[in-house]
Amino acid sequence: MTTALTLAAQVRSGQRSAREVVEEALTAVAAGDTELNAFLTVLGDEARAQADAVDAAVAAGRDPGPLAGVPVALKDNLCLRGSPTTCGSKILEGWRPPYDATVVGSLRRAGAIAIGKTNMDEFAMGSSTENSAYGPTRNPRHTGKVPGGSSGGSAAAVAAGFAPLGLGSDTGGSIRQPAALCGVVGMKPTYGRVSRYGLVAFASSLDQIGPFATTVEDAALLFDVLAGYDPLDSTSLPSIPEPTLASVHGGADGIRVGLCRDLVDGCAPDVVARVQQAAEALAGAGATVEEISVPEFAYGLSAYYLIAPAEASSNLARYDGVRYGLRVDGEDVAAMNTATRTAGFGAEVKRRVMLGTYALSAGYYDAYYAQAQRVRTLVMQAFDRAYESVDVLLGATAPTTAFDLGAKVDDPMAMYMNDVCTIPSNLSGHPAISVPFGTGDDGLPVGVQVMAPALGEATLLRLARVVEAHAPQGAGS
Repeated sequence: MTTALTLAAQVRSGQRSAREVVEEALTAVAAGDTELNAFLTVLGDEARAQADAVDAAVAAGRDPGPLAGVPVALKDNLCLRGSPTTCGSKILEGWRPPYDATVVGSLRRAGAIAIGKTNMDEFAMGSSTENSAYGPTRNPRHTGKVPGGSSGGSAAAVAAGFAPLGLGSDTGGSIRQPAALCGVVGMKPTYGRVSRYGLVAFASSLDQIGPFATTVEDAALLFDVLAGYDPLDSTSLPSIPEPTLASVHGGADGIRVGLCRDLVDGCAPDVVARVQQAAEALAGAGATVEEISVPEFAYGLSAYYLIAPAEASSNLARYDGVRYGLRVDGEDVAAMNTATRTAGFGAEVKRRVMLGTYALSAGYYDAYYAQAQRVRTLVMQAFDRAYESVDVLLGATAPTTAFDLGAKVDDPMAMYMNDVCTIPSNLSGHPAISVPFGTGDDGLPVGVQVMAPALGEATLLRLARVVEAHAPQGAGS
């Protein structure tokens, strides 16, 4: 597949028209997505109109932007004015936001073209994109397998070649884990580095928007477009982001890498072997590699599954059948509210809302939610200690390759374990990236995870590019 960097250069130079690029993408979606179910909404007319505007800018001698004519797949929890935004839930079926998410405006100004809204686990709660009210998404690498979640639709769209770039949200690994399972690059930036305005909230202290791409270079390109201060997001960082694309080919010389045993132990042997191979490749490329242990990571999963549901129970209280979305009538307001939420929310969302409400309730708050926040602080302090001796951490992204559709839907704990390697970076707010690195024994992609301190995206992407360059031939194929 042609990279986003190449496509944009071709469109800017007039070698290709944005309209031609978009038509190719829409044709590919029409031909291949019936089987995959990666898209919930295809924005054909809108995409063509945007492409024509990009071509008009080129013809007039104006710079259409660094992503000129590049198709992008948007996760369906990102608001797009006038277009359906369901979050994979029946409770928002038919809702059309009256405004754009900040990242949508950033994409448009950069010349990128949104070709559709992608499927996801309902309200981003899941690790397989099987919790969507609109049916599961299938993994393009093997259609009997899950694509990961919750951003499985965007990951599958990029892996299938429908679009060179995608956007997802990462609350506990929801960009990186599906990237690993689908064999693409997926990055979670530093919390606050990319605006969350217009992202439908799941857990507000954990959510972060980030890119999917086929190459690390493309991920850097998209990140540079998205990053920056936004006064509409109270958690947005006011500092000016350091550009990453210019330094992405800087190599591994002088970078201290910590091979984190806590992000490898317990993973499948074929995944462990790939992570070890990546560590050896980095050492051969000039990095200093040492084994490191951060035992506090073992508590991350438990803390996350109290903090995230607690925040979700608060955020999802707004879906009450009164203001927008689904409404199921009842004899009074309380009955209407109960009937609406019963019909509108799926089983996993209900499970997490109830868990979160319990954790926040009188008599249990200190024992559960407050204790989980203390554990979160311990994880953050453990990261700080680790980064005193190394510049980045290396580990697995997901404990296994893609699993069968339906294999874990009836076992919530088994499903939650898919996030065990990714959650620590969400708790700390630090950036992390998954890079395809060969395949497992079953021939399915394995993702290697690189993690860095807050605002360390330049180093993160630089090292990720080295990992990518040394990936076994056929990685992700």
